[in-house]
Amino acid sequence: MPTLKSLAFAVLALTGTTALAADPLPDTIAAPGESVVLGVHAEGAQVYECKAAADGKLAWAFREPVATLLSEGKTVGRHYAGPNWELADGSAVVGKAVGNAPGAEAADIPWLKLEVASRRGSGTLTPVTTVQRINTHGGKLDGACDKAGEFRSAPYSADYVFLKKD
Repeated sequence: MPTLKSLAFAVLALTGTTALAADPLPDTIAAPGESVVLGVHAEGAQVYECKAAADGKLAWAFREPVATLLSEGKTVGRHYAGPNWELADGSAVVGKAVGNAPGAEAADIPWLKLEVASRRGSGTLTPVTTVQRINTHGGKLDGACDKAGEFRSAPYSADYVFLKKD
């Protein structure tokens, strides 16, 4: 059954407005004064590498996302290390995290607000200044690992909202 947040996102994506009146975004990832350019759903994995942590013990460290961007059930682009979002129209942006909020469940990666640090190509993402990652599900991988250099992935899904300054 869809959650209120997923229904609100569907309305957001269809109407092109930033109004999530019934369930506002946390202040740490809100983007007042910006409007929606595009909303997409992502399905993929968060990739981790086994590395020595600050305490010298081996632990899983985030390496990169690998995801397909979907709109109305069709592939429209991809999301990968950088973090980069690239659409089939040739437009792409690279983001830098500037805010976060916890996911709904302990196994969910955080919601994020990212500022666009650079862009390539020309198309839908050209005017984008902010990216929000919301409605995350899964993606976390915690705990010790056995061998430095090993990789493991954790499946995740999220909604990405691309915004521009009004």
